[in-house]
Amino acid sequence: MNREQKAAEVESLKNRFSKAQIAILVNNKGLNVSDVTDLRRKLREKSSSFKVVKNRLVKIALKGTPFEILTDYFKDTTAVATSEIDLVGPAKVLTDFVKNNEKLELKIGILDGKVINIKDIQALANMPSKEELIAKMLGSLNAPATNLVNVLIQIPRQLVQVLAAVKDQKEKNA
Repeated sequence: MNREQKAAEVESLKNRFSKAQIAILVNNKGLNVSDVTDLRRKLREKSSSFKVVKNRLVKIALKGTPFEILTDYFKDTTAVATSEIDLVGPAKVLTDFVKNNEKLELKIGILDGKVINIKDIQALANMPSKEELIAKMLGSLNAPATNLVNVLIQIPRQLVQVLAAVKDQKEKNA
């Protein structure tokens, strides 16, 4: 890799970290190409990305960013999963992948400028996704309106039932 390529890589990494809301560092030593490809595909489905990084270049790229506190964790073979949109997606994918593939090891993460450890990443992975939370919220917002409609429908229904009973009573008496 020549000097221009290194400068371009540093700029690319700086751009990636400046846009990311979450970053999770993993040790991917021993993963084969098909495993990494499968992991990248799963992360892409969750609006996330995965990149194996050169430690020296990423340390340069992190200077002046909120992710600079992760510099000490870039040792050995390191890859980074980042996301600009979905905060839970990368954590879910990586923890599921770790269960099936022991060669991938979670190191540490950062979420909105705060360092999160492996337990925090696993807790984040157990949270419902953004879509699930929106569906639950909409269901909660819809429930009072549905209940009000049901109550309002009951009033005329009961009136009709009373009138039908009075009509039946008068027909019996007549």
